[in-house]
Amino acid sequence: MVTMNDVAKRANVSIATVSFVLSGAKPISAGTRERVETAMRDLGYRRNPVGAALARGRTNIIALLYPALQRPATGSVMGFFTSAAARAQERGLNLVMWPISNDANEAAALANTGLVDGVLLMEVQMEDARVQALLPGSTPFVLIGRTRDPAGLTFVDVDFESSMSEAVAALDALGHRRIAFITGNWGDLHLEGHGAAERSRACFRREMSQRGVSDPLIVPCPENSLDGRRLGRMLATEHPELTALVLMNEHAAPGIVMGLRDAGSRVPDDISIISIGSSANMAGMADPPLNYMRTPGEELGRLGVDAIIERIANADAEPPAVLLACEMQPGESLAPARATR
Repeated sequence: MVTMNDVAKRANVSIATVSFVLSGAKPISAGTRERVETAMRDLGYRRNPVGAALARGRTNIIALLYPALQRPATGSVMGFFTSAAARAQERGLNLVMWPISNDANEAAALANTGLVDGVLLMEVQMEDARVQALLPGSTPFVLIGRTRDPAGLTFVDVDFESSMSEAVAALDALGHRRIAFITGNWGDLHLEGHGAAERSRACFRREMSQRGVSDPLIVPCPENSLDGRRLGRMLATEHPELTALVLMNEHAAPGIVMGLRDAGSRVPDDISIISIGSSANMAGMADPPLNYMRTPGEELGRLGVDAIIERIANADAEPPAVLLACEMQPGESLAPARATR
């Protein structure tokens, strides 16, 4: 096996010079660097990127922790991934997705390996043990989401409260008062206090209470089209008074529309739908295409990477806090409320 000593002899330099070329720990003249790199190519020497990273004290790797073992990635989440990866590359870093559970010990173990410079934490819960596990460590982290009390934490998040308020107001303007909110069944996935869901539920209740509905219908549904279809049939048969739905469940949305149609309830003539926190791809899978509120995943991806790079460079800087609202997008699932008894 070719060693650094072999490279040093071929390039007529010291082993320390070869090490500095590999690690970037000290500046080396262009001519010397070229001789060393030519010797490595001629001899077939293979760099050890982990060793070089440890020598520098930086790996230029950011880990994106997503609990893929518990929750399937939606179109909105994939938009975040690709945007964050592109932004990291623009700024000279590599983004790796770490598809683990939301276990605090796993998150802390990864952060403490020294193999990553920073961590982006997704699917944040209101009381998130992962945050408490990461706080004592030296690895910077940024939340894509918010805990119940995010004071002192760096985060970028969707403003689900204002987004929900806009969705209910849009339905109200069309005369809808009998509205149900369909969420994901996150409790079964051990994401009981999912921040986005908790805030959206609380805001939906407030909005409906202001409109004289004290106990609005909120129904969880597993995140898949088959269960969505079952739920659609159930809503049409057991809750015929409903004239509108707010959905926060991308994977179930097309199935819900099919289930409503199976039971004789037409969208939007009989029941209107707004899909909140959604993507164009998922909204377009329904027939008819849904009116939806686009999750600003691409924007959050870029902002999240910028925030973690700032934390890595300056741990004492004031932690930024960013909220972005969803944007209403056109579709074919809204109509004035039908007359009900």
